[in-house]
Amino acid sequence: MSLQIIINGLATGSVYALIATGFSLIFNVLKFSNFSHGATMTLCAFVGYFLVASKGLGLIPTILVAIVTGGCIALIGEFVAFRRIIQRNSSSVYFFVSSITLGTLYEGLVTVKVGANFYSYPQFFKKAAIKFGSVVVSTSDLLMFCTSAVALLVLAYIIKKTRIGRALRSVSFDRDTANLMGIDATRIIQFAFIVSGALAGLAGVFLGINYTLYPTLGGLVVKGFIASVIGGLGSLPGAIIGAVLLGLLETLLISTVGSGYTPVFVFLIMLVFLLLRPSGIAGSNIQEKA
Repeated sequence: MSLQIIINGLATGSVYALIATGFSLIFNVLKFSNFSHGATMTLCAFVGYFLVASKGLGLIPTILVAIVTGGCIALIGEFVAFRRIIQRNSSSVYFFVSSITLGTLYEGLVTVKVGANFYSYPQFFKKAAIKFGSVVVSTSDLLMFCTSAVALLVLAYIIKKTRIGRALRSVSFDRDTANLMGIDATRIIQFAFIVSGALAGLAGVFLGINYTLYPTLGGLVVKGFIASVIGGLGSLPGAIIGAVLLGLLETLLISTVGSGYTPVFVFLIMLVFLLLRPSGIAGSNIQEKA
């Protein structure tokens, strides 16, 4: 594997890590797969694009607006689609149906606004790439990797070292016991959705900068799901490990077998993990409720 492939794979894996971490965070707390996460990402990407197109915002303000937008959208989604289900301790089936419905609604709103058109973010960087010897690194890839790394390190610190992080871990372990210990589980769940939405907003902007924007961009949440399966559903470190490995694997496969066959091999590898090690690399034993 050449150094160029490794660098490209790490850049791709870094944005997959944002998607997978936001996806796994909700799974960790509520034990269901939130498939509206991808549509939240799409909404944020288009909000950022239209602000850039109409107001001429720079990169940093665009990222900040997308992060705030993602947090707000996720919080509204929690209240509208999931709050009553949580309060009634309903089956995860209802969470799944609500997440699919909410994602379809978000995607429909984007489609009504933009139609079937494709959009591209403007060029934020004067220098498109940086060359280190024989290795060429895209400026956007470098920024994407650095920003993702910082965001994930900050999240790791919050979860491990702060009071709200300890409360989040308590609620994810046993929500009822956490309530009895004086933790406001509802507020902690809201916090989890806000963080998840903020990560979706950050990922959406970077995907918009590096790829073409279209209404079904949220389908890339599948990459986050695959990364979570490889790393271990419910494990945040596992999601990051799985995302980086997925990025490296995709980049290697594209260079060897071509982009057409790459998704086939990726899904086959995911199936192998499900058959041989369903708990994933990190060995998470969290399972969704029946």
